[in-house]
Amino acid sequence: MSEHNNKQNLSKASTQSLLIGLKNYINKEIIGQDVLIERMLIGLLADGHILVEGAPGLAKTRAINVLSKGIHGDFHRVQFTPDLLPADLTGTEIYRPQQGTFEFQKGPLFHNLILADEINRSPAKVQAALLEAMAERQITVGQATYPLPKLFMVMATQNPIEQEGTYPLPEAQLDRFLLHVKVDYPKAEHEKSILHLARSEARSGFIQNTDKFEPISQNTLFDARNEVLDIHMAESLEDYLLQIILATRNPSVYGQDLASWLQYGASPRASIALDRCSRAKAWLSQRDFVSPEDIQEMAFDVLRHRLILSYEAEAEGITTDHFIKELVSRIAVP
Repeated sequence: MSEHNNKQNLSKASTQSLLIGLKNYINKEIIGQDVLIERMLIGLLADGHILVEGAPGLAKTRAINVLSKGIHGDFHRVQFTPDLLPADLTGTEIYRPQQGTFEFQKGPLFHNLILADEINRSPAKVQAALLEAMAERQITVGQATYPLPKLFMVMATQNPIEQEGTYPLPEAQLDRFLLHVKVDYPKAEHEKSILHLARSEARSGFIQNTDKFEPISQNTLFDARNEVLDIHMAESLEDYLLQIILATRNPSVYGQDLASWLQYGASPRASIALDRCSRAKAWLSQRDFVSPEDIQEMAFDVLRHRLILSYEAEAEGITTDHFIKELVSRIAVP
C-alpha cells in the first residue's frame, strides 16, 4: 500500500513540476501579468473558460498565444465583429459536386484553445453559437451534432473603455465563464523589462523563447486535473465556501447595506467554480490542502460576473469587487 502511495506522490510531483515549468516559461514571455497567467492555468486545471477584461495593449492576446505554445494542442484567434456569422465559428456544410454530397467543414471552434477577441462586438446569434460550444462541448449544424475536443478552453476578451457598438453579454453566457479576470497596467519595473524584451524581439523579428521549453502533453494536463480534484478541503472550509455563495443570495444576514446593493446572487454553478478554482490554486502553490486565503482570493474572479447589482448600488458607485470585499470581510473564517 505504501509503495502505491509513493508512486502516486512521485507522479503528482512530476505533474506539478511540469505545470510549474509551464508557468515559469509563460512568465518569461509575458512580463508583469502574474495574475492573468495564474488564472489561465487555473482555468485549464479547472476545465473552464475565462473572460478577460482590460485596456488594449496589456498582452491578453499574447498570453494565450504563448500558453498554446506550451501545450501540445492547437490555437485559433477569432476577431469578433458585428458582421460575424455563427457559421464563421462553427463551420458549415460545403457541397462537393463531384460526389454530389455535402461535407461538413469544421470552423475555428474545433481547436483546443480559442481566443475570442472583443467578444461583446458580435451580435446575439454568434454569442448563442459560442454559448452552446462552451456549455455543451458540442456544435449542432443542421441535424448533425459534432463533439468538440476534450481539451477545449475559450478565453474571451472585453475592452472596458469603448462601449459604442457593442452587444453586452447576457447573464446566461456570463455565467458560463469560470472566471472573470481584470487585467491592470504593469508596474514600472515590469514595464522596463517589457521594453528590453520588445527591443530584443524587434531585432530578431519574432517572439523569442528565452528557454527551450518542451510543450506538455494533453494527458499530463488531464492527470493534473484529477490531482486537483483530490486536493484536501476541510469540511469547515467547504462550509465557509458555501457560506460565501449563500450570502450573495441572502446578504441581509450580513448587513442591510449589502442587501440594498444586490439584486441577484450567484447560482450553484458559482459554488462548483469556487471549489474547483480554490483547489487548483492550492495545487499550483504546491500544497495538498486548500486554505481560506485560496477561497477568498478566488471569490473575486468567480463572483465578479455572476452578481447583479441594484440601481441603488450603481448610483452610489458601488462595484461588484467592493461588494465581494465587504461580504468576505463580514463572514467569519473557520
